[in-house]
Amino acid sequence: MAEAVEAGAAAAPALPMAPVGVEERVRELDLLRGFAIFGILLVNMGFFGAPLALQGAGIRWFDGPVDLAVEWLIRFLAQSKFYSLFAFLFGLGFALQMVRAQARGAAFGSFFRRRLLALLLIGTVHALLIWMGDILATYALIGFLLLFFRRRQPKTIAIWAVVCLMLPALLMTGVAVYMELGGSPEMTRTFAEMAVDARRQVESSRSAYGHGTFAQITQQRVTDVAGLYSFFPFFFPSILGMFLWGLWVGKRGLLNDLSGNLGFLRKVQRYGLALGIVGNLAFVISAEYSNPATPSLVGAAGFIGLAFGAPALCFFYATTLVLLFRDPVWRRRLDPLAAVGRTALSNYLLQSLVCTTLFYSYGLAWYGKVGPALGLALTLALFAFQIPLSNWWVGRFRYGPGEWLWRSLTYGRPQPMRLAPAEGPSISSRKE
Repeated sequence: MAEAVEAGAAAAPALPMAPVGVEERVRELDLLRGFAIFGILLVNMGFFGAPLALQGAGIRWFDGPVDLAVEWLIRFLAQSKFYSLFAFLFGLGFALQMVRAQARGAAFGSFFRRRLLALLLIGTVHALLIWMGDILATYALIGFLLLFFRRRQPKTIAIWAVVCLMLPALLMTGVAVYMELGGSPEMTRTFAEMAVDARRQVESSRSAYGHGTFAQITQQRVTDVAGLYSFFPFFFPSILGMFLWGLWVGKRGLLNDLSGNLGFLRKVQRYGLALGIVGNLAFVISAEYSNPATPSLVGAAGFIGLAFGAPALCFFYATTLVLLFRDPVWRRRLDPLAAVGRTALSNYLLQSLVCTTLFYSYGLAWYGKVGPALGLALTLALFAFQIPLSNWWVGRFRYGPGEWLWRSLTYGRPQPMRLAPAEGPSISSRKE
């Protein structure tokens, strides 16, 4: 199969990079982004209304049977699957942008760096002033590493992707084995101090987000962001691994001929479901029988299960949606999600604005009062609002507000927002 990135890059006249036109968008990718936005909200809802440190502190605020069942299902079906899907799409988008740059004879590296710096700025503002659980700045920082892989062969990229996905689990397993063998007094003391600090963070978060002023909430956000990035070495390899799988798909040119790759998609679907069930069962079961504050072999088994189970279930979701989208009946049913995906950045930021207003003290002050079951209802209600809003918006504008800001910062000038009459309200589907 020809490599899409390397083929046909020749001698077209040099043209500057420009935003993708409405008619150039790949509808299937917008569909997947829209689905990912739902899954990210499903997982994040629990972290909007409760401290990230709860699990590390070994504290459970909501232990009713319905809340426990919903928490288990979210952990099994969604946790780590949807930021993985977004990371995969980020890497695939990188590959497609390379193709466009080569076709235009444009300098891709400088364009992509500007794009990442703009995303880093948006993500930093989001993390420090809206919600500490931002993923945008993380994607931007790790995205710079993609530039080192743009000329690598697909086989090399696939090897690196596997290594990156398994590395955090192997590190955690090594630590767990060391602790099971007796460890060291210093390491034992460190983990004990981390558990105490987690409990302290739970109380600090409850006080700031539930009752504090905006200044106190901002101070807590800064503390929480710093705490998250202290674990950067443990989660950045898995994000990079999914970036690389997206790049691999782009390099193989699989999007160029979906009809010719249906057998491959179905194989990925089958294996993704099987591995996803096994891996995520190991993850959720180990979470019930291990203390995250103390590394153990049981906890390490859960990390290993998640390391291959989360990407596997992510690929099952992606291939299933792409295959369903080929059927006209399912295409009509799923098509509204594509508008959510076309405005994915705006919808992601909107979720943070709405949910922090619901949970934080400067809004309705629901912090610590909404369990997983009610959080699921809120997720469905908010996303049910975002679908028609997104479809209304894309019928009138080229970009969502967040996408417009990102593109304007990237290109150094304001981008036109309103659709021209000839462009119409919808996106033309890619011809196969």
